[in-house]
Amino acid sequence: MNAEEILNQIAAEVAVCTRCPLHKSRKKAVPGEGPANSEIMFIGEGPGFHENEQGRPFVGAAGQFLDQLLARAGLKRSEVWIGNVVKCRPPDNRDPFPEELATCDDYLERQIAAINPKIIVTLGRFSMAKFLPGAKISAVHGQMRRVGDRFVIAMFHPAAALHNLNLRPLILADFAKLPQLLEQARRELDRSTPAPQAPKQEPKQLSLF
Repeated sequence: MNAEEILNQIAAEVAVCTRCPLHKSRKKAVPGEGPANSEIMFIGEGPGFHENEQGRPFVGAAGQFLDQLLARAGLKRSEVWIGNVVKCRPPDNRDPFPEELATCDDYLERQIAAINPKIIVTLGRFSMAKFLPGAKISAVHGQMRRVGDRFVIAMFHPAAALHNLNLRPLILADFAKLPQLLEQARRELDRSTPAPQAPKQEPKQLSLF
């Protein structure tokens, strides 16, 4: 299967998933959306009220702000993949429990493997903790760090700026740096990717006749 087919299969599994108690209160699961060849994945924490209603990520007030942030970075929503660490809405928008994060992690890992992005942008502390355990978002936000075969940039969740206006300038500045960081990631990944080797040719046998 190609990457798009794999993502569609994961979405179909998420839609009927009953692996953890979150499925009991959901209206619609939110597997995530975006192109299968996206260079950037944005990973938030979990669906909220509007996402639970529509089955799509970041469609509420925080999603509208995310669209503005993407525009600031010269990006369109249709060009990036957007999802969450948990695929169903936690009741009353509470923090996801460790067992819920662990249950959904298989889906997210498969999505990352299928898309193979150059950069993962984590939105909020729960997605950040998956890739940068022990880090404090106030200390690392907007900084690009290599994690395995790709780069990770931790950013404040867009909803944080709706609750704390003092964070808005920081978030705007972090997103404004994204185009430059993407170019840097491309260069560094290109340098670290081994050049394809030419196939070895068998030596020709000389005929004596």
